[in-house]
Amino acid sequence: MRTGLPRVTIAVAGAGLIAAMVPAAVANAAPTRTASVNCSWAGPAVSLDDAFTRSAAASGVPVDVLKAVSYLESRWDAHEGKASADGGYGPMNLTDRKVSNADGRGDGRTREAQSAHTAELGAKLTGLSVATVKSVPSANVCAGAAVLASYRGSAATVVKSTGVNDWTKAVARYGASGSSNAEFARQVYSTLRKGQSRTTAEGQKVTLAARPDAKLPAAAKSSTKSDCPVSLGCEWVPAPYQKLDPADPDSTGNYGNHDLADRTGKGGPKLKYIVIHDTEATYDETLKLAQDPSYLAWNYSIRSSDGHIAQHLNAKDVGWHAGNWYINMHSIGIEHEGKGGNGGWFTEAMYENSAKLVKYLAKKYGIALDPSHIIGHDQVPGITAGATQSVHWDPGPYWDWAHYFHLLGAPVGGRSATTGNVSVGDVVTVRPGFAGNTHTITQCEEQSPGSGACQDGAATNFALLYQAPSETAPLAKDVGTHPSGDAAGTTKVNDVSARAQAGNKLVVAAVQDDWVKVFWAGESAWIHNPVSHRVLVRTPTATVSLKPGATSAPVYGRAYPEQSAYPSTIPYQTVSPLEYTLKPGQAYALTDRKVVTDYYNAKTYDGKTPGDRTDVRGQDVYYQIALAHRIFFVRAADVQVNAKTVLVNTRRPSIDGKA
Repeated sequence: MRTGLPRVTIAVAGAGLIAAMVPAAVANAAPTRTASVNCSWAGPAVSLDDAFTRSAAASGVPVDVLKAVSYLESRWDAHEGKASADGGYGPMNLTDRKVSNADGRGDGRTREAQSAHTAELGAKLTGLSVATVKSVPSANVCAGAAVLASYRGSAATVVKSTGVNDWTKAVARYGASGSSNAEFARQVYSTLRKGQSRTTAEGQKVTLAARPDAKLPAAAKSSTKSDCPVSLGCEWVPAPYQKLDPADPDSTGNYGNHDLADRTGKGGPKLKYIVIHDTEATYDETLKLAQDPSYLAWNYSIRSSDGHIAQHLNAKDVGWHAGNWYINMHSIGIEHEGKGGNGGWFTEAMYENSAKLVKYLAKKYGIALDPSHIIGHDQVPGITAGATQSVHWDPGPYWDWAHYFHLLGAPVGGRSATTGNVSVGDVVTVRPGFAGNTHTITQCEEQSPGSGACQDGAATNFALLYQAPSETAPLAKDVGTHPSGDAAGTTKVNDVSARAQAGNKLVVAAVQDDWVKVFWAGESAWIHNPVSHRVLVRTPTATVSLKPGATSAPVYGRAYPEQSAYPSTIPYQTVSPLEYTLKPGQAYALTDRKVVTDYYNAKTYDGKTPGDRTDVRGQDVYYQIALAHRIFFVRAADVQVNAKTVLVNTRRPSIDGKA
């Protein structure tokens, strides 16, 4: 979800949904070959693991290949039969959607029609109804196996080969929008080599034993123009930098859809963040918008079905994606095909390729791999009082941050175990787990059109905060989200006011049995930390608090320079306090002590106006702190820094972040 034009105010509420959706045309779904696979045994009572075994026997697809493909598509989750971001259903992500006949690059090339209707193809190959294939997990697995078998070009009722390495081309086609995708095949075969084991959101245990005999397909090569690991196969789909009216002089400020800069050189501004977004649109529609000079630009888009990546901007240039010019100046924006209100349909292929890209970018540009610098759009602060309530909320409560940071090699909370052994003054990191961590969420369709109704029992990425130590108490307050000050947080999918997200750092104010009181949003709140579901990790982190004798300290959404730092050619950019204040007795985690104090001035198309394309750097010192769900800034002159707490309880967490 994108905002952040430096000159234009975009009035978008709620999820900040992508505009200018392109009507899709119905595609011809006729398969290239018909095969018959007996899936008559499939039904609701068949376990998922048994479904893989029986589907393999019926189709001739090796069971390990089938499990690996499904893992990359869904991590074996069924998602209650609801559609994914790319219109896919069930553990095999069988698609049933309408698509345009262009691939989003504007060249008119037609995608292979059956790729948009693999659910229909699977139904034809098995004799099952499309509704059954979409809604019954075991039928979905069997139909997916039939599709894979047909892509290999063999008679699916005859076992031609049980060798996993004979299925590379079929796997590539399965994850490729109907053509061939070496990236997806390589991910599947990498998963085969490593193995996986997981209990799904539906409570189904599935294990894929490691297959060291699986041969990795040759790596796809990224475009030479793209800034990607060479093996990711990224393509270059440039965002246009051009005048919106060709008749305007080169000095016009009427241009789009990003700004030129020198963020990877000495001219600045310095890269500090990577912002994770979701698109609220299909991948094809997203690419069209990225190429629209009157819209906005971001750095990368990632397709849901197979994790394919398109790059639009060089890292040196500034995209308009975050709704906060200071964050835009210092960040790379990555859009993920999906909807913030659609529970759990960010595919494993997407997670893995996104994490590979982020690790590469973080290393290359010196960006910290932690939840204070690899952030969601929902963690971006407002820029002025009253603006926080309109900041976007993607990727939303269903993005699995614990799994994502595990893939980044930087687990949430580090290697320490969750614990109940916390004391006043401790800094704790929230690690609630994901699978099995469920909360009531409402208004998914209303706030994210196309998401459908919120899914009961869907995994979420946060722990709730309350106004008192009871789960019947009102949810915590956040004056930025609810400016009246008296309103409690709500269960609406876009309301982050009472959500301590995986990776958020909190300072302990009191402990009462299984409840922990923490400082939150300028006030205090309670988080439940029972023996049955510990959600807190003690973390050695410095804190900030008021200087002795001070009665309050303002909080900011950006760290612009002091007025004396601006040359006469650049107007002074005021920095006004947000709704929050630090109060006596409170403390908040210090998440970045080396905040860059600057303002990048970019106002004209040719950059030749005096002071244009200049990074104004100040001497005023700011700290970044964890005040609530978002990141915020305070002036060093207003606070004191307190030493780190001591970490004593260590044990390696499990893969999903649970201790």
